[in-house]
Amino acid sequence: MSTAKQWKKGILFFMLAVLVVLPIPVPEKSLSVNASNETTEEHSLADKLNTILENDLLDGSTTGVSVRNADSGELLYSYYGDHRLHPASNMKILTTVAALEKLGPDYQFTTEVLTDGVIKGNVLKGNLYLKGKGDPTLLETDLAHFADQLKAQGISKIKGNLIGDDTWYDRVRLSQDLNWSDEPFYTGSQVSALTLSPNEDYDAGTVIVEVFPAESVDEKPVVKLTPHTDYVKIENRATTVGTDHSRSISIEREHGSNTIVIEGVIPLEGSKARSWVSIWEPTGYVVDVFKKSLEEKGITFIGKSNLTVGKTPTDATVLTSKKSMTLEDLLIPFMKLSNNGHGETLTKEMGRVVYDEGSWDKGLQVIEDVVTQFGVNGETILLRDGSGMSHKNMIPSNHLSYLLYSVQQEEWYPAFERSLPVAGNSERLVGGTLRYRMNDGPAANNVKAKTGSLTGVSTLSGYVTTKDGQKLTFSIMINNYLGASVSIREIEDAIATALANHEFE
Repeated sequence: MSTAKQWKKGILFFMLAVLVVLPIPVPEKSLSVNASNETTEEHSLADKLNTILENDLLDGSTTGVSVRNADSGELLYSYYGDHRLHPASNMKILTTVAALEKLGPDYQFTTEVLTDGVIKGNVLKGNLYLKGKGDPTLLETDLAHFADQLKAQGISKIKGNLIGDDTWYDRVRLSQDLNWSDEPFYTGSQVSALTLSPNEDYDAGTVIVEVFPAESVDEKPVVKLTPHTDYVKIENRATTVGTDHSRSISIEREHGSNTIVIEGVIPLEGSKARSWVSIWEPTGYVVDVFKKSLEEKGITFIGKSNLTVGKTPTDATVLTSKKSMTLEDLLIPFMKLSNNGHGETLTKEMGRVVYDEGSWDKGLQVIEDVVTQFGVNGETILLRDGSGMSHKNMIPSNHLSYLLYSVQQEEWYPAFERSLPVAGNSERLVGGTLRYRMNDGPAANNVKAKTGSLTGVSTLSGYVTTKDGQKLTFSIMINNYLGASVSIREIEDAIATALANHEFE
């Protein structure tokens, strides 16, 4: 045999030996357990979940799934569980945990009415200040009650300005990664320490715009605002058409202004169109509605009075005030309905309370401090807002499932668990965003979890009890998918149902 042939043969034997010795890498798609704890049942769970995750709809996407024993925190299943993914509204889990830890379930927001003047006879001689301290649940009825309180103190005239004070927070209105296209809508409403909600869904910083058909064809539809305000301008370009047409109405605020443009057609005797529209600079909106409430109660402004925004003097006198519902109660609309504004308000409020600065930077610092306290590795997460609207938030599913495990011993935990949507429960403020999902089978009224949705992102994280009574924490995060979101949610529901239907014994 030639020297060259001997050399090639030696190389071949060496390569075969390397293949025998080195393990073949496989994706993290199997059960993560200690070897001593492996059981047939546990592998059966892995097989079930792996099969679900082989769905072609996930091709090209990035998916993380993590399942833990809720009693011990033991990691029972991990599918790319250490990969950092975008949580969408699962970010609200972190915000809620931090708020309960730092503010407490009994925490309340305050709104005050103050003056730097004096009451002489029936005249308040001086400025009237409406000072907000972040309450996202303030309603028009609360402003009317303030007016009643002032009337009861003998005030029927005010010789001064009406001033809105939003200095409790900074003046940055929108979180840093909010898409420009989201800004006109309630999902991207501006955050101010003085804000107003149009109804008891508490979408702060918005106005409800309703469009009704006119009485005859070719007339402009009738537009109603709740609450009524002159702070916005309506450009009604829509038309009432015959009953043989279908409704097609667009309601959208122009960027950078409070001009709301209504376009399209609405048929005679057709159903109304309705939209929650965000307000540009909501502080002035509250001042405008408050002035109307005062006038409706017979309190008028005299002299050269103005509506403006400013800071309340430190020596101003409190004339009346209101406390909001407790944080525990606020968490219901926040988490059940996935209210983005509440997430950002709570973030700023935590910054204000802990660091005396009502900003996103300080609020996010509080959230990170708290979740790392509960075992989340701060070096593998990125927090950019409190609601999850940012496409830059990142956390691994293994860490989110561990956070859900580690908070269970806290005194405030029942309030946290109660805030989570309940699968298949038709009550709007119980089932929340899960009320139409997993309506039948073992997951119904069993899975308690936060949903999340952005373009290309769908998430579901929470708790489920297995068929044999074992409570689990789980986190499912699907990123970068294309196609129908409803089909992706069906994959999440299949995983949660498989967990609910599983038996370990």
